Amino acid sequence: MKIWVDADACPNPIKEILFRAAERTAMPLILVANHDIRIKPSRHISFLRVSSGFDVADDEIVKRLEAGDLVITGDIPLAAEIVDKQAHALSPRGELFTRDNIKARLAMRDLMESLRSSGIDSGGQAPLNHGDRKAFADQLDRIISRHCRDT
Repeated sequence: MKIWVDADACPNPIKEILFRAAERTAMPLILVANHDIRIKPSRHISFLRVSSGFDVADDEIVKRLEAGDLVITGDIPLAAEIVDKQAHALSPRGELFTRDNIKARLAMRDLMESLRSSGIDSGGQAPLNHGDRKAFADQLDRIISRHCRDT
């Protein structure tokens, strides 16, 4: 299993958790972004810079990932593509996207986008907090443990 990161919008505390996990498990961690990202020097961690443009990083991740890989993203349409490719999608807040919940998440995203475009202020997401970081780390550990047990 490789861990891919939609790194353009991934919060730094989540990247730090991922860096530690990659070192601890010797799992390949690939951060994908259209601008330079600082990474820890490691043989398990790499960075893939893509050209600027709408969904270029997303498209590159989808093109390269394999079934069973894990992708860290808060992008719901990208998560849907990942789930369709039989890979795992995990948000930086610890929400695991699955076949059972992705359609509802897409519908909610579309509704919120429609409300915003009609001028209704939805307030946006709250800043990442300690509980979010813990939920992410716990879910990441469960996914990695399950993968290690199954291989």
